[in-house]
Order: sequence, then structure tokens, then C-alpha cells
Amino acid sequence: MPADGLWAWLGPALIALFGGFLRFDRLEVPKAVVFDETYYAKDAWSTLKYGVETQFLDGDAANQAMLRGDDNIFKVCQNVVDCGSYVVHPPLGKWMIALGEWMFGLNPFGWRFAAALVGTISIFLLARLARRMTRSTVLGCLAGFLLAVDGLHFVLSRTALLDIFLMFWLLAGFACLVVDRDKSRERLADWYENSPIGDLGPKLGLRPWRLAAGLCLGAALATKWTGILFIAAFGIMTVLWDLGARRAVGLRRPVLATLKLDVPLAFAWVAILSLVVYVVSFVGWFAGERGYGRNWAEATSGGWQNFVFSSMRSWLDYQTQILSFHTGLETTHPYQSQPWQWPLLTRPVAFFYESPSGCGADSCSWAVLGTGTPIIWYAGLAALIAMIAWYVATRDWRAGAILLGYAAGWLPWFYFAWADNRTMFLFYAIPMVPFMILAIVLAAGLLIGPATAPLQRRRAGAIAVGLFALLSLLNFWWLYPVLSAELLPYQDWYDRMLYKKGWI
Repeated sequence: MPADGLWAWLGPALIALFGGFLRFDRLEVPKAVVFDETYYAKDAWSTLKYGVETQFLDGDAANQAMLRGDDNIFKVCQNVVDCGSYVVHPPLGKWMIALGEWMFGLNPFGWRFAAALVGTISIFLLARLARRMTRSTVLGCLAGFLLAVDGLHFVLSRTALLDIFLMFWLLAGFACLVVDRDKSRERLADWYENSPIGDLGPKLGLRPWRLAAGLCLGAALATKWTGILFIAAFGIMTVLWDLGARRAVGLRRPVLATLKLDVPLAFAWVAILSLVVYVVSFVGWFAGERGYGRNWAEATSGGWQNFVFSSMRSWLDYQTQILSFHTGLETTHPYQSQPWQWPLLTRPVAFFYESPSGCGADSCSWAVLGTGTPIIWYAGLAALIAMIAWYVATRDWRAGAILLGYAAGWLPWFYFAWADNRTMFLFYAIPMVPFMILAIVLAAGLLIGPATAPLQRRRAGAIAVGLFALLSLLNFWWLYPVLSAELLPYQDWYDRMLYKKGWI
């Protein structure tokens, strides 16, 4: 690693400040309940007040009350056990949204604050991760910059949905595993220099960075169930990294060493700890009586043992109902899309659209379109293809890890589309975006070349990468009015619709 000098921290921090300004500026606009904020903004307020999600006023009454500044949005129930709301996502993301509501109140800025904060931090996190993976501060800053000007990340960072929190925790978990990989290899290298080669090699200690990864991946699972796909993928990945490291130092039985010394702790930190975090996230449900299905299996006799047993039975029944919902969700939606459409951005989601007056034209548009920045996404496709070729040719671990992360966020949805005919949206692809950008950055590094490459080649590569970054900024600037709810003449809005059929 290059030394952690001033620019190693200041560069990513400045990029994050730039992205944060974009996300917090006019965060309260539009002053409306945007798309699925109708669920999560209210659920977050309920978890803040009662510890669980409860039922709200019927129809649009609760939304209108929130926009008036009235937080009296709950349905009156004769019995608190009848107030529980059937929700199909774990509570952690709603607790995070509730943090902003606790600080700023039940208003658009309050329920979007946590998304903007997490989106900003994720820019810094990706910049530092890319720096570690490429050993280049410049390339790290490029990764953060591309995430800052990606349209889908931008929109989700300004909307109270769960997906930006899912992406953040998955990115944090992956970053922790990359640090753990470096630290464990450093320990193996020290052992190699000072000890004779044997069959198994040394134990590598408690692996605190792997433990941190388990906490982050558990937080992802406690935000949305799709986190389990990454837990499985990253769990296998980190064990394969251990196997490769033990083989690299020349151990005579590296497979046995990995199975005996690394797998048990990896399973505990990545799999078991993630499950513990998931269960703990329901603490509000266990602690009170308002949670949906909380008393489904009431204890027939006294004693804390019966109480705990009946609580777990009720909770497991609730989880079964959630599973049934996810595997049976086939309701059509005008903005639904299939996973093979996501990389091409052919069907984004209109989070918000109105036609008010006041733009100086006969017809006006006021919109929030949940789409990525096309030049970044299309370059990402080319870079991912390059990563496949690079991995096949060199078995570079970075290309393999990026491809695995992207595949974990994308390929399972093909099965859901085929087997369950499930309703899906483009913003489900947000966990893929950091890996897509890492692919672009690694490809940029290959284009520029190593420090030993001829100066003319490196200069040409740097100019090409710089032009791409500039075009990405210009593409984002062109789309910004339809990403951030700026009032436009209809024709200006229409001109920004890349695919007239799919984007309208």
C-alpha cells in the first residue's frame, strides 16, 4: 500500500464533500411523498415512536398529514395487538430513516436525511476501497467521483427507500473483507520469514476485520433479505482467499489448513454473526406487543422459558409469511423491468412526476427519474467484459472479486424472473453499482499502465481516463434537472429521455 499521506484521506474526503453537496442541496424537494416513501417514511416514524411498524390512516390521509406537518398519522385500534402492520422487510433500514426523522421531524428533509448521509459516506468508502485495491490514490478518487455522479445512486441517496442502505452495508462488508485479506497475508508473510514451512501453517488470530465484515453483512440482511445472496458469495470468496494465501507461502497441505484453521472462524464471523445481527434488529418487535403477529403463539403457562419459546415461534411464523410474500410477488407495475434490462437502463422508475405551471412554457414537467448515468453504465458493461478477460488470463483476485460482487447482485434476479415471475425494478441494481465502478477503475488502471510503462503510453491513457471522467460529469449535469425535481419546460424534460418508449 502507498503511505496514508495527506492526499490519501483528503482526496476521497473532498470527493465525498462534492457528492454530499449534490445530495443535500434541495433535499426537501419535492415536498411530496415520493414513490415507496409512502411506506418507509411512515414505518420509520412508527419504529421511532413504538419500536415496530403499526397501521396508519387509510388512503392518502397519512401522507397529507405528514406534508402538513402533522405527525398524528396512526390508525386508532381498540387493542394494541391489533395495530401491528404486516411489513415484508426487516427493520434496520427503517431505524436508519428514523434517525433523520428524530433529528429533523416528520418532513421530507427528515425522512431523506439518513439516505443522503449514507450515500455521501459510501462515496468516501468506495474511494478508499478502490485505493486499497489499485494502490493508487488517483484511481481511488476516480471511483468516488464516478459514484458521486451516478444518477441512480444520486436519486436513491435523496429518497427514503431501503436500497441505498442495503448497498452501503454490502459495500462496507466487502471493504472489510478486502482489508482482512491484506492483514492476514501480512501475518502469513511474517510467519514465512521466521518459521519453517510445515503442513498447516499458523493460526491467524481473531480476524477483527472479518468480524466487522460479518456485522456489516448482517446489517445488510437486516435491511433487505437480498443481503443473504452476498453473505453466501462473500463467505466463499474470503475462504478461497485464505486458501490461495496458504498455498502461496508453500504449505504442504493448504486445503486441510484452510478447512481446519480458517473455515470455522469464517463461518462464525460471516454466517452466524450475520444471522445474529438480523435477529437482534427485531428487538423492537420482541420487546413490545404491537408487532404484527407478536402473540401468534401465546404461552399457555407462565415462566420466562415459555415466553421466550412462544415469542420465537411467533417470530418464525412471521418470517415464513414474509418468505411467502417475496416468492409470490407477481403484481404488475408500469415501471417494472427485468434484470437483463438493468445494465442498459431501458426502463427506469419515475419516482415522481407532476405538471405544474411556472416554468415559462405552456407545459411544464417536474420529475425525479430513477436512472443511472448512461455513460458510466455503458462503460461499466465494457469494463466488466474486460474484467472477465483479465481474470481468465491472469486470475487476478481483484477482477474475480468484482465479478463475484456484480454477479451476486444481478444473476439471482434472473432466477426470480423465471421461476417466480417476480415484480422487479431498476433500483434493485444499486448493490451492483460499486462493483461496476470498481471494474471501470481497474480498467482505467490497465489503460494508463504501470509506473514502468513508457511515458507516452501513460500520458495517453491518463488523457483518455480524464476525458471519460469529464464526459461522465457532463452526462450527469445534463440529466440533473430530471433527477432532482427541477421545474422544466416539457420539451426540455422530453429531450432528456434517452429512450422515449422506456423512460416515459
